[in-house]
Amino acid sequence: MLKSYEVSNFKSFKDKVKFDFSKTNYQSLQNTNTVGGILKGSLFVGPNASGKTNSIIAIKFLLDALLGNSEINFASYMCLFSDNPMMNLCYVFEIDGVEIEYKISYQVIDGIITEGLVLDGESVFNRNGSTATVKISEKSVHTDVPDNALFLRSVYFNTKFQGSSILQNWFEFLRNSIYVDIYKRKVMAYKDINVSLLHYLNNSGPDEINSFFEKNNFRQFIEYKNKSQGERTIVESPEKMIYFKRSEINEPIPYVFESLGNVTLLQLLPSMFYIVKNNGMLILDEFSSGFHNDLEELLVKFFMKSSERSQLFFVSHSTNLLSNSILRPDQIYSVDFNNNGSHIKRFSSEKPREAQNLEKMYLSGVFGGIPNYDSASE
Repeated sequence: MLKSYEVSNFKSFKDKVKFDFSKTNYQSLQNTNTVGGILKGSLFVGPNASGKTNSIIAIKFLLDALLGNSEINFASYMCLFSDNPMMNLCYVFEIDGVEIEYKISYQVIDGIITEGLVLDGESVFNRNGSTATVKISEKSVHTDVPDNALFLRSVYFNTKFQGSSILQNWFEFLRNSIYVDIYKRKVMAYKDINVSLLHYLNNSGPDEINSFFEKNNFRQFIEYKNKSQGERTIVESPEKMIYFKRSEINEPIPYVFESLGNVTLLQLLPSMFYIVKNNGMLILDEFSSGFHNDLEELLVKFFMKSSERSQLFFVSHSTNLLSNSILRPDQIYSVDFNNNGSHIKRFSSEKPREAQNLEKMYLSGVFGGIPNYDSASE
């Protein structure tokens, strides 16, 4: 699981910022939202253009660089308003009780990439530009490391980390991860899996989705078939189609005529079901797009209660999620922007009591990350 990460000179984060997902002393939701001293994810709130999305893009960057395209345009991730030529990132994971620290630096002037991998305090991989020393492959010294790509990626694809179950399990955790931009309806899976809705229904059918609906009192279900019949309506198609049926009406409503919220929910559920069953990270941008506040609360609670060693990192503008009954104070970060770029505050740093109303405290400015819009003068 992801324990923490640090970034500096990355996107809108000019100065060094650390995101910590270690459990603090709060006792609330301990049995559902934490595992082994690590939190099952975090929520990022704040004004528009404050850097919330960049907070989770830092996680996506690691996944893209290690598991996506072999070449990454590192310069495009540099902070545009910084004179510092060096971008630094540091990720700390805990896998099977072993701490894994992976550092990446990029020097934009000469295009030099450095990497370092440490397992429980022991350095096993170092790369500086075109030269690398590796203790986890047969060849220990490499002098022909290509530019614009992470060399650890090459080591993984060439060796699959044979002989190191810790690194194999780490990469399996990374590969199980999924990024979803809910507003743009963009899904990126890092394993050779298809989590699109139609693929899911063709392989699994609608039973799991309908069970989810029934358990959570949605008063609706879906059908996936060529022909759907209601009390007064029959709809047929040469190909299978998705139909909604509501308990009060029981007439087939074609998927294309459904509400934005229902369509968005159906598209998200296959990814959420997958991550809940397979340890990995679900990264959601614009979580509040098309969802009612109660539905957002339901989905977050479902993930926290149903997952074992998976994590949910998400951005939302819905302040109702700032509740001790949904998330712990140490699971919430506010993100704000000033002359020095984006900066963060962990809600737990203000030591709110577990009985306090986090939403009211946030809206009153205690945690920062509140927009300051002045009404136009008459």
